[in-house]
Amino acid sequence: MANWSDPRTTFNSSPTSAGREAAVHAGLRSYMLSVYNYMASGVLLTGIVAMLFANSAFGQNILMNGGALRLVLMLAPIGLVMWLSFGIHRMAESTAKAIFWGYATLMGLSLSSIFLVYTGASIAQTFFATAAAFASLSLYGYTTKKDLSGFGTFLIMGLVGLLVASVINMFMQSSAMDLVISFVGVLLFAGLTAYDTQKIKSMYFEVQGSAFMGKAVVMGALQLYLDFINMFLFLLRFMGNNRN
Repeated sequence: MANWSDPRTTFNSSPTSAGREAAVHAGLRSYMLSVYNYMASGVLLTGIVAMLFANSAFGQNILMNGGALRLVLMLAPIGLVMWLSFGIHRMAESTAKAIFWGYATLMGLSLSSIFLVYTGASIAQTFFATAAAFASLSLYGYTTKKDLSGFGTFLIMGLVGLLVASVINMFMQSSAMDLVISFVGVLLFAGLTAYDTQKIKSMYFEVQGSAFMGKAVVMGALQLYLDFINMFLFLLRFMGNNRN
C-alpha cells in the first residue's frame, strides 16, 4: 500500500490513490486549522479577560489585597485542566469545549496581575514576539520530516526539573537562578511547541472519522495554548518593563 507521505509514490499514483491523498491532505488541513483556531481564540479570550479584570476596581482590589479568592483564582485553572486531561474520554465533546473556554477565562483572571507588574507596552511587545516565535516553531513541527518523538522524554524531564528548581527558588529568592529558570523555560516551551505540533498532526491519522476527533481538536488546542502561554510568561521576565 502506498504511503501518502512518501514523495516516491507521487509519480506512479493512480487517479484513485491521488484522490485519496488529496482527501487526506484536505482533512489534515481542516483538522489543524480547527486546532489553531481554538488555541488562538483561547489565547485571545485569556488576554481580554486579564486586561479587563486588571483594569476593574473589583479586580484590582482582589489582586492587591490577596485573600482566599485570589488563591482560588490561581488554583482553579489547575483543577480544570486536570479534569479535562483525565476525563476527556468519558465526557461529551460539548463538555470538553466548555471546560476549555472556562479554563481560558480562569487563566485570564489568574494572569491579570501581570498588568499591575509590567507596562502595557512591554506586555504587547512580548506577546507579539511570542506569537512570531510560536508560529515559526509550530510551522517547523508541522512541516519537518524529522521525527521529534525522541525529544519528548527529554522535554518532560526538563519540565520536571524546571518545576523543582522553581519551587526551590521560591525559598532561595535568587535572581541569578530566576534568570536561568526563565532562560531554560523559554527553550523548553519552544521545543514543546514544535514537538506538540508534530504529535497533534500525527494524532489526526488515529482519530480521523471517529467520534473522538472533535475532542482531539480541543486537547490539541489546549496543548498549544499551554505552550504559548508559558513561553510568553518566561519571555516576559526578560522583555517586561517593571511599572516601578
